[in-house]
Amino acid sequence: MRLYLAPMEGVVDHLMRDMLTQIGGFDLCVTEFVRVVDQLLPMRVFHRICPELKTNGFTASGTPVRVQLLGQDPQWLAENAARAIELGSHGVDLNFGCPAKTVNKSKGGAVLLKETDTLYNIVKAVREAVPDAHPVTSKMRLGFSDKSLAIENAQALAEAGSAHLVIHARTKEEGYKPPAYWDWIAKIKQHVTVPIIANGEIWDKEDALRCQQESQCTDLMLGRGALAMPNLAQVVKGQQTKMPWQEVIDLLVKYSGYELYGSKGKYYPNRIKQWLRYIILQYPQADALYREVRTLHCADTIVSVLNHYR
Repeated sequence: MRLYLAPMEGVVDHLMRDMLTQIGGFDLCVTEFVRVVDQLLPMRVFHRICPELKTNGFTASGTPVRVQLLGQDPQWLAENAARAIELGSHGVDLNFGCPAKTVNKSKGGAVLLKETDTLYNIVKAVREAVPDAHPVTSKMRLGFSDKSLAIENAQALAEAGSAHLVIHARTKEEGYKPPAYWDWIAKIKQHVTVPIIANGEIWDKEDALRCQQESQCTDLMLGRGALAMPNLAQVVKGQQTKMPWQEVIDLLVKYSGYELYGSKGKYYPNRIKQWLRYIILQYPQADALYREVRTLHCADTIVSVLNHYR
């Protein structure tokens, strides 16, 4: 079984990737998307989204990282994909799943699932621009407003050259509302020959096993579940049991050592509140902690509260 850490815009940045891959269990990380419109982006854009490129494309704990691109123009995506590889990305991933309205309005992400030919043209152009030794992969949803093109879209991506497909088992309109339709991945799997990685609504080991059974996929991509249970990848692989609450608090305190240049000390207070909202889903005792820190804006004060809960 291979486990992938999902790209989550504004949530799983390089600092969170570092934290989660130190805990272990992930075989590959995919970055937040690099938005491509009508130009070859400068190196600094790639380095901002994926600082790991400066260390040969690996996190500090040695997990490879793959840059994800989002856009609608095949040739500009191809040129930027080639640049990502030159900078050290372990392959290139293409985003056809982002449900954000602002992204979809500018013809990016899941809205492209309405245009099967565009999906094919993008992947084909990128595949031709990237050296054969480097995989081009795609992430899709089951559709935009319905699932009528799910199989056709997956076939187009595979035939154009995607080395594998990650399928989030919901449409754009279904968003992140349970359930995830893992059985639809199994239907798609019957019509494509490339490997498929199942994604969506995996919160614990039991979910992972059900997902594998219903999707008929061995490999999984974990997203929100890995934030709610920080050692979920290790749990799914049977290496650990659910992280005890006190270890979660230790991790939250450790996270205070992370800070983004130019954030003026606002990174940790903002992100710790965001992270706690996921942690509450697996650790109900985190609710009282969240209510205590949600109005705080100073990292030192928040850490003091966390130490009290220790």
